[in-house]
Amino acid sequence: MNRIKLLVVDDSILFREVLSRYVQSDDIIEVVGKAGDAYSARDMILKYEPDVMTLDIEMPKMDGVAFLKKLLPQYYIPTIVVSSSEKQKADCINAGAVEFLTKPANRTNKDMETFAGNLCAAVRRAYKNSNTENDPKTDSSKPAQSPASSASKTSSAVKQPENESVKSSQKHSKLKKSEAIIALGASTGGTEALIQVVKEFPADTPPVIIVQHMPAGFTKMYAERLDRICKMDVKEAEDGDRLRSGLIILGAGDFHLRLEKDSKGYYVSSKHGERVSGHCPSVDVLFNSVAETAGPHAIGAIFTGMGRDGADGLLKMRKAGAFTIGQDKSTCVVYGMPMEAYNIGAVEVQAPLGEIARIILNNLY
Repeated sequence: MNRIKLLVVDDSILFREVLSRYVQSDDIIEVVGKAGDAYSARDMILKYEPDVMTLDIEMPKMDGVAFLKKLLPQYYIPTIVVSSSEKQKADCINAGAVEFLTKPANRTNKDMETFAGNLCAAVRRAYKNSNTENDPKTDSSKPAQSPASSASKTSSAVKQPENESVKSSQKHSKLKKSEAIIALGASTGGTEALIQVVKEFPADTPPVIIVQHMPAGFTKMYAERLDRICKMDVKEAEDGDRLRSGLIILGAGDFHLRLEKDSKGYYVSSKHGERVSGHCPSVDVLFNSVAETAGPHAIGAIFTGMGRDGADGLLKMRKAGAFTIGQDKSTCVVYGMPMEAYNIGAVEVQAPLGEIARIILNNLY
């Protein structure tokens, strides 16, 4: 039986070691990492892929609240704040923590056993509430909104009614693999959603370019994670990278990713820039460039995420003749970006996450 993977983050070596020892006695929870600051935690999140994280507030380099605000909108992980003081409880909950527990004033065996029991219960709840599919670890039922929900729980792909700004006569033929470009954009919940899609792509799939909202430092490790999972090759974008069949390029944190073309074919631009739609990299920047450069030879898909980054760019892609897809509400962690795209007519087909890879592949020959 798989166990719930827990990352413990606390600047006190003694506390995190003692806490980990007590938690390890739970037969369903495994402590996969112990970090003393936010930067170490960042690295461990990508290395160990924990299901749940405990987080102290007062830490060197970056405090817990700042870390929550920076991390969770871009790489969601259920987080339980563990602190000696309740002064910042409201700030932590507002920043996205799922629970707040106060450290025991005394560290006797009895006090620590009681605290560890409460923490283990909180870890189980956090995992259950965010779990994306039925799992023997909790025997929980699948929540209505999750990045990996089965297609059987939702209706089949739904055609989006034509927007007035999109030609109603627009019909799509299958795209030649040798000419197609696939562009994907996501934010909150997208790291897992994208995996569900790209792991299904065969090794000879046309080039895929992705913007996932993530801080600098995370994107390289995420690209390495995708490379281990996928049949295609995956790398973090570098300015001038050439596109080819079988390659996925992931936009680097703090760099806008754009599709370019010259006499030799497609390549990417990866450059610093001002935030667009609140983000760098921005999905709108990527999609706009794909619309201008690839036009009807592109497929675009927008996934779970807060806000509306990517909606306008996807509409521009659709107007340019691209085939566009939006993740449906029932399988999104946050139905923000896909909803905005759907509402303005940018989405030609809305579909559950489990069907999107098939839809993309079925539109290629």
